[in-house]
Amino acid sequence: MNSVRNKVNTAVLAVTGIAALATVASCGLGASVEEKSNGHVKAVSYDTGKQGKANSDARLPSWVPDDAKSVTELIRTTGSERILRYQPGPSELPALCKPGKAEAKAPTLTADWWPAGEHKRMDKDCGGWHVAVETDGVYAYQAETVANADK
Repeated sequence: MNSVRNKVNTAVLAVTGIAALATVASCGLGASVEEKSNGHVKAVSYDTGKQGKANSDARLPSWVPDDAKSVTELIRTTGSERILRYQPGPSELPALCKPGKAEAKAPTLTADWWPAGEHKRMDKDCGGWHVAVETDGVYAYQAETVANADK
């Protein structure tokens, strides 16, 4: 009887260990996805822009350089609004990014890493994204519009 119980306990521990290892291993990839409690906002973060572009569910914008570091984004899952921040690597913004005017409408998404009034400082347009290159990182905002629904 003890032999059967020991085999069951060993099997339970093995399954638990494998699940824990898989969880830790996936965290090592540098990507995390978290659904907010309202279910309408997804938070994603990646070690690099290249990792973020590989996630087809989050659709990190193509203009974000592959060598961007510490990429963090909030995505409205019921619309097109998004806010993004990353630390630049050696690459500059691509040629797609042109001088542009700031978005008048403030984002409704909020995060502790998103400075108040940041949308007013955005002076570049990268394929429909309003972008500001600041001393502490690159910030971008895609406003909620029908035209942005597929971007």
